[in-house]
Amino acid sequence: MPRFYVILFLIITVISCKNENEPQPIETKQNLVGTWRLISGLTIKGKDTAFTDYTQNQEMIKIINQTHFAFLRHDLNNGKDSLALYSAGGGTYDLDGSTYTEHLGFLNFREWEGHDFTFEITLKGDSLIQTGIERIEDLGIDQKIIETYIREK
Repeated sequence: MPRFYVILFLIITVISCKNENEPQPIETKQNLVGTWRLISGLTIKGKDTAFTDYTQNQEMIKIINQTHFAFLRHDLNNGKDSLALYSAGGGTYDLDGSTYTEHLGFLNFREWEGHDFTFEITLKGDSLIQTGIERIEDLGIDQKIIETYIREK
């Protein structure tokens, strides 16, 4: 009989353990609120795929509150070489389950302003994965992006 209780205890323990690598439901905006550091990005344009490691020579953060998002990106050489870059943007967003739609109101590339971009988002532990299409017909932009962020502590 004691063997039965040991086996029962082990089964309950395994079932009750939460796996941090399993996707977590995005039940409320509160799950997104915070500062996120972009780690990597994959951009797919037609048959071309480009991978960007955002931990090398540059950095980007995305800040999300209950109603707005903002992102800031710059090079790590203070703009003093051929890798110089700076971009910033933001706006409002909607969240419906795992569907996250950004309404871009501000960007230093002004022709992108006023457009909406819809993504599917997944939370896995301290990671946020954002996948979707960026499309602006007037500019010839039509690309799929997959971005991986880590929550800042």
